[in-house]
Amino acid sequence: MSTLASKQLDLRQTTVLILGLMATGIGQSLVFAILAPLGREVNLGELQITSIIALSALVFALASPYWGRFSDRVGRKPVIITGLAGYTVGTLLFTSVFYAGLAGALSGLALYAVLLLARCSQSIVMSATNPASTAYAADNSAPATRTRTMARLGTANSLGTILGPAVSGALATFGLLAPLYFAAGLSALAGFAVWKLLPPTPKEDLTARSRRLSLRFTDPRVRHYLLSAIGLFVGYSGIQQTLGFLLQDKLALNGIQTAQMTGAALMISAVFTFAAQMTLMQHLKLSATQFLRLGLVALLFGAGIIAAFDRFAVLAVGMAFVGVGLGVSMPAVAAGASLAVSSEEQGAVAGLVSACPAMGFVAGPIVAGFLYQIHGPLAALFSAFVFFVVLVLLTLHERR
Repeated sequence: MSTLASKQLDLRQTTVLILGLMATGIGQSLVFAILAPLGREVNLGELQITSIIALSALVFALASPYWGRFSDRVGRKPVIITGLAGYTVGTLLFTSVFYAGLAGALSGLALYAVLLLARCSQSIVMSATNPASTAYAADNSAPATRTRTMARLGTANSLGTILGPAVSGALATFGLLAPLYFAAGLSALAGFAVWKLLPPTPKEDLTARSRRLSLRFTDPRVRHYLLSAIGLFVGYSGIQQTLGFLLQDKLALNGIQTAQMTGAALMISAVFTFAAQMTLMQHLKLSATQFLRLGLVALLFGAGIIAAFDRFAVLAVGMAFVGVGLGVSMPAVAAGASLAVSSEEQGAVAGLVSACPAMGFVAGPIVAGFLYQIHGPLAALFSAFVFFVVLVLLTLHERR
């Protein structure tokens, strides 16, 4: 194995990894901004719309650890390219099904079933990109700089979430499907950039993994990080996946206006995520768990504000707190878990960390969607409760 302490990502490696992750970040934020109004345009219910995200997230969560381990054997680069190619093809398929729904060729349960199948098929393959990219960064960063490196990588998703809503709002004027076609093209370009510009994993660094080295979610070295991340995204996904409904119903918006306002709210959150990763994560000398607790407090405040908002300006404040919380929490989880395991386990632990957001998106949207149908603010209050419970459990773990 190469000496890890002497390794650092160079400018080309960092730029290419950020481009690949940013493309998927833009694509995902486009989907989240457009799905609520688009689903209503084809007469899907709130629970149907949120369940598409939830069930495809389950598939993503199951596939991510496999791709992480697979990248240990074959190298990070081909796995990253596979994920981006899968995202491209899957987005085109998902969008085409919606086109059939808007044209009246599919409707009702048949439309819902085909959309679910398309999104789940996409999730199987697109789940390759994040764990392989995270493991590539861990391979090429020293332990002393691991938290800062993961924060820089996290800026890719932040930039994607900043740019995605802006693109969504601009392209939505051409129709609700236009942003999704754009996302497919962008991920294809990112895959080409990775193929041409990212150096492959050296052959001597490839690891022949055995079953006894296989990591599990219950591994005591990383269990508290993974469970915290899952809980964090149960709460966050509940906010994100009901945000479009909340805006449309509270502010009496049409479909295109809802997509634009949802995109603006997500963009505000992403701007603060990016700012936190470029400032707090780079300069504060805190441990991974300290950063994680700080992030959970910010998320708790944000959820409470969102539950009570009566105009967009108040919602923006809540989304800013949510952005800061995400900005410090997830790089802390990735760095803490990476530092807790050996160099031979980096792909495996990256796969587990990448699965956590998806696992959160399994339960969060369904519970929040159900609660929203009872009373709108209950969805954000549910998220606040989840953040509080995770914060308490993490604090108790640290005291033990």
